[in-house]
Amino acid sequence: MRLLRRSWVFGLILAVAFMAWADEGMWMPHQMKMLDLQKLGLQMNPDDLYKKDGTGLMSAIVNLAGGTGEFVSPDGLILTNHHVAFGAIQRAATKEKDYIKEGFIASSRSEEIPAQGYTADVLLGYDEITEQIVRNIKPGMTYLEIYYAIEKAQKELIAAAEKEGPDIRCTVASMYSGNQYYLFRFKRLKDIRLVYAPPQDLGNFGGDIDNWMWPRHTCDFSFLRAYVSKEGGGVDHSPENVPYKPKSILKISLDGVTPGDFTFVMGYPGQTYRNYTQSEVRFDREILERRSGLFQDIIAFFEKAGQNHRDVEIKYAGLVKGLNNALKNFQGKIEGMDKVALASKKKAAEEDFRAWVSREPKRQDSCGQILNRVGAYMDKFAEFYWRNDLITGATGFQGSTILSQAYTIFRTVEERQKPDKDREPSFQDRNLPYIKQRIQLAERSYDLPTDRAFFKYQLKKMMTVPRDRVPAVFKELLGKNSEAAIDAYVDSLYDKTILADPEKRLELLDLTPADLAKLEDPMISLAAALEQELKILREEGRALGQERTELKKIYEKARLEMNEGKLAPDANGTIRFTHGPVEGYSPRDAVHYLPLTTLRGVIEKETGEFPFRVPSKIKELHRERDFGRYEDERLRDVPCCFLNTTNVTGGNSGSPTLNARGEQVGIIFDMTYESVIGDYYVIPELQRSISVDIRYVLFVTEKFSGAQNIMEELELNIGQEGK
Repeated sequence: MRLLRRSWVFGLILAVAFMAWADEGMWMPHQMKMLDLQKLGLQMNPDDLYKKDGTGLMSAIVNLAGGTGEFVSPDGLILTNHHVAFGAIQRAATKEKDYIKEGFIASSRSEEIPAQGYTADVLLGYDEITEQIVRNIKPGMTYLEIYYAIEKAQKELIAAAEKEGPDIRCTVASMYSGNQYYLFRFKRLKDIRLVYAPPQDLGNFGGDIDNWMWPRHTCDFSFLRAYVSKEGGGVDHSPENVPYKPKSILKISLDGVTPGDFTFVMGYPGQTYRNYTQSEVRFDREILERRSGLFQDIIAFFEKAGQNHRDVEIKYAGLVKGLNNALKNFQGKIEGMDKVALASKKKAAEEDFRAWVSREPKRQDSCGQILNRVGAYMDKFAEFYWRNDLITGATGFQGSTILSQAYTIFRTVEERQKPDKDREPSFQDRNLPYIKQRIQLAERSYDLPTDRAFFKYQLKKMMTVPRDRVPAVFKELLGKNSEAAIDAYVDSLYDKTILADPEKRLELLDLTPADLAKLEDPMISLAAALEQELKILREEGRALGQERTELKKIYEKARLEMNEGKLAPDANGTIRFTHGPVEGYSPRDAVHYLPLTTLRGVIEKETGEFPFRVPSKIKELHRERDFGRYEDERLRDVPCCFLNTTNVTGGNSGSPTLNARGEQVGIIFDMTYESVIGDYYVIPELQRSISVDIRYVLFVTEKFSGAQNIMEELELNIGQEGK
């Protein structure tokens, strides 16, 4: 058997030596035909990946709470990451029922619990609507007028499309900075329930230490289920609801993967910036550096607040986890920018662009100065951004939850006085249920005394900020240069407000602005004062944002021509396809990483303390070699995680990794540290995505947790080779 393992490693080295690099794009469904996928290794009909009738493989993929999930049973069972489902786990957890630490298992469907705040959007189709969006834009319009013309067209198209049914949810997405617009149609499933989550020691094994790193051994998965009305409609949670019957589900394969295997990923990546110019990247680097310091400060505050207070720690667990995740990502991006000399690479690419432009007088006229214009714009935008940053932070997570709630109430009440079509999109009637939901769910994610202390802490930090950047409403207070004055001011706000009561907050949404003002609630009064500044900044920001779009529209149109149309649009939360082989990598001199990890590695990392605490049952199973059908014959162990060269980013978490036959072999949950720069620039020899192997998922579900009800449901969907 030792000879077998050596042969496998030797084969891996050969695969690395001779393999062509993966494609660098995140492609829209209709663009997949440009990729010649069968020549690359796909062993299924590419036309079966996306079908407008909802029966294609891509229709099994759902947009789930800012991440991705996939249907794996005919009864609406959704597989996703533990960290994607973490919000539902955290909101359901208490000190007495600590689902974060202990995990959760519903032994029957009657025991499945609401995944509070979660919806699943099932793609029904999408169409290009560029002409309908831009037809009302006239020569001579200001940037702000263009912004509102586009917003008006989007509202009208969405409203018309959503008349199809009460559970239809539509979005408009811009590609290539407004050169193309698409209307996406979804069926929104609102009754999502938690079925199974492994304990923290498995679902978050390695914690922040291993985050973005390789080798990895995290069993990052959870099961949810979608329910609908008996008529099949996407409705709110009800005991009368029944499991959703998806048109398309993924087949699971236990064949596993080997180096060189063709794989692909479909999901909903959040945001990439690969089509940014040199000046845009330079500005983003400054944001990353400043945000890193800010996030470290906030993390330290809430970690200290949660010490010896498990109830407080649970409430802020999602926030701290998210900030730690972003912080390490930012640090990786900064290091990556330096390591690859990104500024120099962007400069060289722009020199090539200028040379291409100069070869045609017509191109020289239309876009000869566009890079200079973008650079000049970024200087102007930077001044606005940093002037705006402090006040927008004051009403967001950087400030206080109660103040944020006050601001939401004030804005909602104001906007509801307008006809629905004239409101800002986020305050239209279609979004009112989600505003109410956020107000209710806030109770699961904050602690009132901690919120009060954090608001004081943030205001005291503002004492060091130049006075011309401080929000006007705080200038007099901060001018006293007194921590005692800040303490008294914040205590007065919290002592006199009625907003600590979530039911009262919901009642206020139905008031008129005049009735709201009569309450003389200090938090709402503060929110109203902040809005006076924010309203001005919002209009200025919209005009500047549209100016940037119009400039980038010229640049990206030229780049599309330069690349003969084969240029993937940056990710923007819409469904995408990416492919690449299973492959290890060499991050530095004399180091080479193999592309698969095993259960042995979990045992080797054991320290007895989180995040490297291994449950005793796992150790027993490994000691007894009780692997069942999940053992990999080549590795002689249960495989944990694997690498491939696909392109993913935030939002792809929970996406299925599929083999050449379109069968699920893993779940995307991370990238390597060296890959996070891929949001800006792909380094093919370092670009690697990390998946938890589906065999580890099922090993934990069956052998560790004994969740036979889930296994029985999945049996129908596991390929014959795994039985």
